[in-house]
Amino acid sequence: MRTMTFKVFRYDPDDGRDPHFQTFAVETVKGMTLLEALYWIMENKDPSFAFRSSCREANCGSCAMHINGSYGLACRTQVENLKPPITIRPLAHLQVLKDLVVDMKPFFDNFKAIKPYLIPGEDPPEKEYYQSVEDRKKIDHHVDCIMCGSCYGSCPVAYGDPKYLGPHALLKALRFVDDSRDGAADERLAMVASEFGVFRCHTIFNCQLVCPKDLNPTGAISKLKNKIVVKKFPFMKIFVKT
Repeated sequence: MRTMTFKVFRYDPDDGRDPHFQTFAVETVKGMTLLEALYWIMENKDPSFAFRSSCREANCGSCAMHINGSYGLACRTQVENLKPPITIRPLAHLQVLKDLVVDMKPFFDNFKAIKPYLIPGEDPPEKEYYQSVEDRKKIDHHVDCIMCGSCYGSCPVAYGDPKYLGPHALLKALRFVDDSRDGAADERLAMVASEFGVFRCHTIFNCQLVCPKDLNPTGAISKLKNKIVVKKFPFMKIFVKT
């Protein structure tokens, strides 16, 4: 057993105090995850401590947070691999509701803006839309996104412009553009070619570095840019000489 120091972001809008960090001494054991340590703090030090978690298996994304200078999932982060003091902050660019809990509504509003569902281009078939193994492989990489918000929190463009769709939404947009069953590719490309879409990306690769599923939102945004340029939409004259 090893005692480690945790510096945890605290904020309660009801107590009148400014946001601050609180230090806890946590008794850790080998194999303990950061999420387990946060539960230890809540159960043994301060029952008012607030954070989100659900599956504990790195599938739901709800325990994403800023951990020692980078973003990650608390449930898959080993405490023994972290250098003390272990500093924990909530996701950036989103309003803090309490402690490590942020308001995810703007994040999901941007996701909804790209219409994250299949839009058929023709009358539905009698049984099902056939998709070959080869066509399915085109979207394998994109469907693994768990919407944890790590990429959004690490994105400097999202910091400067809350209307920017964000790497999560743009990655999902490519997932549907590349889906052989979807018939709204041009509509989606027009959406993400808007003032707050792919051309706002500065290609800094933060989103790629922090993704817990090793996805590549920056690469997805680049592919969308290429598809938009090839289509040569009327509004693309500012980008392309025709």
